Amino acid sequence: MHHLTRAVIFDMDGVIIDSEPLWRNAMMRGFADYDVKFTEDDCRKTTGMRLNEVIAYWYKIYPDKLKDQHAVNLSIISYLINLINQEGKAMPGLIETLDFIKRNNIKIGLSTSSDHILIETILSKLEIRHFFDEIVSAQHLKYGKPHPEVYLTCAEKLNIHPMDCMVIEDSINGIVSAKAAQMNVIAIPDVEHINNVKFNIADGIITDLTQIKDFIILN
Repeated sequence: MHHLTRAVIFDMDGVIIDSEPLWRNAMMRGFADYDVKFTEDDCRKTTGMRLNEVIAYWYKIYPDKLKDQHAVNLSIISYLINLINQEGKAMPGLIETLDFIKRNNIKIGLSTSSDHILIETILSKLEIRHFFDEIVSAQHLKYGKPHPEVYLTCAEKLNIHPMDCMVIEDSINGIVSAKAAQMNVIAIPDVEHINNVKFNIADGIITDLTQIKDFIILN
């Protein structure tokens, strides 16, 4: 049973912007400010989680150093905003893909674990704000990914049934979130995860955003 694609909902980090390396850099710097030595592998343990959840995770391990979790959060975010403004790049094929979706009168949503300040920074840096009909951050929702709330909220705002939505995701947490919302999920794993069997729960796997066209059901 194939549902028409009435909306495409994008995750943000690692899907519309190549920000995972920038996140890792900002987290390592932010935690270093609080004397916590942090590796790239440590960053990968929490991919797809909200930043406050990431900090809470590490707070359990370093309660003395990370007791002011809010300050740690602000530190990481400020490093990240600077990095995005200096180095932020759209994922290959993003603009032509957004154009294609828009031309076919399919609604476009954004559902991300990131804070509003980061969403605004990224959308203005990439100059793509005008493409999005609705934007939902899990920042102030009750639950973050892998809970489906962020995707269900976006579908509701778009006024599209979840089964008519296609989601583009790069993390297992995000794929689980969108599948739980009963959406059609296309995974775009980063190079390191390309052979991770967990991605097989997605409805399709792509290596480049322009391949989304092959999965969109127009009529």
